[in-house]
Amino acid sequence: MYGLVNKALKEMVCDRFGTHTWKTIKEKAEMDVDTFLSMEAYPDDLTHKLVGATGEVLGLSSSEILEALGEYWVLYSAQKYYGHMINMAGNSLLEFIQNLDNIYARVSLNFPHLKPPSFRCTHIQKDSLRLHYHSKREGFTPMLKGVLKGLGQKFQTKVEIRQISDRNKGADHDEFSIFVKPSGE
Repeated sequence: MYGLVNKALKEMVCDRFGTHTWKTIKEKAEMDVDTFLSMEAYPDDLTHKLVGATGEVLGLSSSEILEALGEYWVLYSAQKYYGHMINMAGNSLLEFIQNLDNIYARVSLNFPHLKPPSFRCTHIQKDSLRLHYHSKREGFTPMLKGVLKGLGQKFQTKVEIRQISDRNKGADHDEFSIFVKPSGE
């Protein structure tokens, strides 16, 4: 995982709970790194360790932390670092989701060690689609759910996300049904 993600976790915790809470998390995770370099690759285990320690300190599950991080990523971190790219990737939530693979292709140019996930959309309708998520990384699906929720907020769109296929339950990939709700609903 690139430092940008770990940096976003730190920023999220510090913004919402203060630097003293981050210090407690670092101690619990037995981590002595003070600054994450955005463009440097870090082991996934470090990210999982930080997420686990954050969950313990805040009394939340790792899935809840990753989902919150996904939302935070879209609304703050990604906008801060990749706003121009995000703003060009689509004018609606469903259009943006259909461009996720293209976004990762562009991001990969700057991150040579990136192991990007793959996204494929099927059953595309005016107000829904199915998102197929393939990743070599373990345990980051909740972050994608948060990203999707954050995108709903970014596009001021009410969205319903249902996971219909789960790699942790034997499927070969994760799959989501995404429904855009009409405004006023």
